[in-house]
Amino acid sequence: KMENQMHNLLKIISLLILLFSSSTYAGEKFDDFNGNQKSVTDYVGNGKWLVVMLWASDCHVCNQEAHQYVNFHKQHKSKDAHVLGISLDGASKKSEAREFLQRHKINFPSLIGEPENVATMYQELPGGSWVRTPSFMVYTPGGELLGAQAGAVPVSVIESFIAREAAAAKPKS
Repeated sequence: KMENQMHNLLKIISLLILLFSSSTYAGEKFDDFNGNQKSVTDYVGNGKWLVVMLWASDCHVCNQEAHQYVNFHKQHKSKDAHVLGISLDGASKKSEAREFLQRHKINFPSLIGEPENVATMYQELPGGSWVRTPSFMVYTPGGELLGAQAGAVPVSVIESFIAREAAAAKPKS
């Protein structure tokens, strides 16, 4: 019994550490492309799922897959989900990042940060290692970080994940 209590206490402490680090790094400020400072917390918890896509203008996969997320955002923004892009291009490559947005007709809000700051945010929020772009984080309509994935994720997988999690969250009648 004592072992179970200790295990539960360790789980609670781990959760508190995760929550503390999440709130610290979710509030990390990045610039939007108009020079305003924003954070992920400005986009979560509005009653819709949020898909955060971390990208870089020179990322081959990001360039191949951007159109999927443009379409996802267009199809879902008025009903159940939206996308936030965060570029790791930093100030030195802001013009390349802006060209990426124009080339792919990005229709969702995008922020830009220094690579090390964005990577640190990603490492701290889901608690995993930073690997590469693209990487994704998915937040519930209530603002809880529910999933993260380094590497390409087809939109169909994200749609299935959201549908499954939304169904699981509904109270049973």
